[in-house]
Amino acid sequence: MKQNMKNWLRAAGIRALKTFAQSAAAALSVGAATGVSDLRAILTTSAIAAALSLLTSCAGLPEVDNK
Repeated sequence: MKQNMKNWLRAAGIRALKTFAQSAAAALSVGAATGVSDLRAILTTSAIAAALSLLTSCAGLPEVDNK
């Protein structure tokens, strides 16, 4: 059980980090195109996306074997 939790935390953390980076990249791209780049808003939006990714991961992760 303990190893399964470690595996889940690792997989969910990786997904959340990827989601954070993707959201930040998208927001930076839109900001560059529109001429409006508010770093605080970009980081806040990306952090919320990462938190939602963690919540979504609670439903299950295909990377983690649930035996």
